[in-house]
Amino acid sequence: MQIEMLYSKLHRATVTDANLNYIGSITIDEELMEAAKMRVGQKVEILNINNGERFSTYVILGERYKRDICLNGAAARKVQPGDKIIIVAYASYDEKELETYEPKVVILDDKNNITDIEVCI
Repeated sequence: MQIEMLYSKLHRATVTDANLNYIGSITIDEELMEAAKMRVGQKVEILNINNGERFSTYVILGERYKRDICLNGAAARKVQPGDKIIIVAYASYDEKELETYEPKVVILDDKNNITDIEVCI
């Protein structure tokens, strides 16, 4: 049996831009992607702390150290620059994999710098 579980998340990221005239997705700084073990093209769920919106999109690579968190395309209508969001990635695990299950939570400050990385169990 496969169980869908939290894989990792970027917690309290600050939206730096919302680009309606782009093909869609979320641009995430490369260093932040690596810290959360997220991949280009991976499906993620966006939880907007400011307005309660929840929606899915996919990840595209942002420039390392620029700290961009940019919602593109239709998703740009669901956020405003400055909004706090949680970017959640899920994965399917079997019972054996869950014995060593350790999802990562990357906690960010207001400028999208990493302040802590925790294991969330």
